[in-house]
Amino acid sequence: MEYRLLGRSGCVVSSLCLGTMTFGGESDEATSVAQLDAFVAAGGTFIDTADVYTGTTSESIIGRWLRAASPEVRDQVVLASKARFPTGDGANDLGLSRRHLSTALDASLRRLQVEAIDLYQVHAWDPLTPLEETLRFLDDAVTAGKIRYVGLSNFTGWQLQHAVDVAEYRGWSVPVTLQPHYNLLGRELEWEIVPACAANGLGILPWSPLAGGWLTGKYRAEERPTGATRLGEDPERGLEAYDRRSAEQRTWDVIDAVRHVAEGRGVSMAQVALAWVVDRPQVSSVILGARTLEQLTDNLGAAELHLDAEETVLLDRASDPAPAGYPYGEQGRAQRSRAVPGGR
Repeated sequence: MEYRLLGRSGCVVSSLCLGTMTFGGESDEATSVAQLDAFVAAGGTFIDTADVYTGTTSESIIGRWLRAASPEVRDQVVLASKARFPTGDGANDLGLSRRHLSTALDASLRRLQVEAIDLYQVHAWDPLTPLEETLRFLDDAVTAGKIRYVGLSNFTGWQLQHAVDVAEYRGWSVPVTLQPHYNLLGRELEWEIVPACAANGLGILPWSPLAGGWLTGKYRAEERPTGATRLGEDPERGLEAYDRRSAEQRTWDVIDAVRHVAEGRGVSMAQVALAWVVDRPQVSSVILGARTLEQLTDNLGAAELHLDAEETVLLDRASDPAPAGYPYGEQGRAQRSRAVPGGR
């Protein structure tokens, strides 16, 4: 396992992070505990959860595991959680208000059975709550010793920049990370969000690095998925919906490129896809999302895998979203490459 700094902080984390959205749902408690044990045995130190994963069950499983773990393991774990989405039926049981976040944070601390959460992330933008209210609460939580670092998740470029600017201007705790959707099939954040992270020193924590299983090679053209997978249960689920993805030739071009590299290396397609995103600019750690111990074990095979320049170029070209419109088309490419139009 390799280790990196957590964004602009001095905290060190493993380059692979164990995501726990499946805990208590697709992965029962015994499987979840087995994943946690295997992850730390492989040198993993970074664990990510949220207060709404499987209706709070994910945090509870991690809390019981931490309590039973040795002091050495507990001391090495860097724990991340998130809050924003509904945790009840009340009008104040969601959002980024001081009222909701204070209740959500205390509940997460109880479930996780810890005194402080290392990285506390706001799970998404809240258009109703003043940003100053949210950031002031997070700074107060740092001062109180309940959290150690502030992170963002699913923010756009302007939202991220606004949060950093307000925090710096007020002298409050500045966010150190952003957790976005990022993989070979989802690269649009490179147009605005990655540059914003680089300009502000935020580390990127990609979620869904395997694009909901697409980059493992398990889906086929004109063969709708079935069985015990997310798309098998619901082919039209979310960002990775089968009909939308399968209709794009780029999807199959990317899968073919990943397969080509994997066969040449003698590794799994999942490991190649993970290795690509691990080495993208600004990435601090990549969040794994396995249902089974076998899937996690395969994913961990990417821990020290690095692609060479030729392999990276092949994947970059196949996966380029190729924006055509202003300002991301030719003009945007020229700006990103520092080319000077007209020879000026």
